[in-house]
Amino acid sequence: MCPISENQITSFRRFNRFYTREIGTLQEGLLDSKYSLTEARVLYELATKEQTTAAELANELGLDAGYLSRILKRFELEGLLTRHVSPSDARQSILSASRQGKEVFSDLNERSNRQARSILEGVPGSSLPDLFSAMRTIEDVLSFAPEHSPLILRNHRPGDMGWVVSRQAVLYAQEYGWDETYEALAARVVADFIEQFDGRRDCCWIAERDGISLGCIFLVHHPELEKVGKLRLLHVEKMARGQGLGKVLVSECIRFARAAGYRKVTLWTQSILKAAHHIYGQAGFKLVSEQPHHSFGVDLVAQIWELDL
Repeated sequence: MCPISENQITSFRRFNRFYTREIGTLQEGLLDSKYSLTEARVLYELATKEQTTAAELANELGLDAGYLSRILKRFELEGLLTRHVSPSDARQSILSASRQGKEVFSDLNERSNRQARSILEGVPGSSLPDLFSAMRTIEDVLSFAPEHSPLILRNHRPGDMGWVVSRQAVLYAQEYGWDETYEALAARVVADFIEQFDGRRDCCWIAERDGISLGCIFLVHHPELEKVGKLRLLHVEKMARGQGLGKVLVSECIRFARAAGYRKVTLWTQSILKAAHHIYGQAGFKLVSEQPHHSFGVDLVAQIWELDL
């Protein structure tokens, strides 16, 4: 076990104080209600489970049995809770939220949604991926058992092109020092994609989880060669790297290219993008040419890769 320093303990406690203040858990009633944070969480479990027991609730929430018993008695007196004897064990009661309990939970749930929306709307859009990445990391590390919602690949919709340009420009600037001229290039690529879109030959995939965009890839028709497609703008957010997302995106792109009748897929990349090269190589692409150039404010070596289908 790694030794924990006093500075690390101080930082951990500082974050806890900040977060509990930020979401209002120090108030007597959560979200201006008459229920504490613990009571609201117990009501959440009752309302979202078809049925449960006191023992299951105590284990799920890590609550003292006596403390939980007092909460359940209050709920029962207020008509928020129904209980009946378990058919398999007469010593146990089956618990569930009453209709009134579900109504109270629905109100609390809506208040919580409004609070979350208000907080997130105050965060710059470009910072949201980093925020959710940090939240996911904390959840995964402290639970010791990462739980991920399904990854979804979908086609583009209004708003996606702005996200693609912004995220690529920000990450290439952070990781490689590229300037705003790359952002201009990406903007031209997505503008051409929209203006010249042909659903039989062109496609964009956005990868998302929990409504958060994590990556993208484009396949577009070559402006001069009929049976040649161009792979463009492969991108994977930091929070999603190392999970095989880039491979999934490239595979989907190749599948579409074959179905569209392309004979070859080509792409333009830079020699420093080693992680992308690994993905292209695994998919069967071959490096066919290299050319030094000065672009995006730095010296680079451009590469052309091709895949015969």
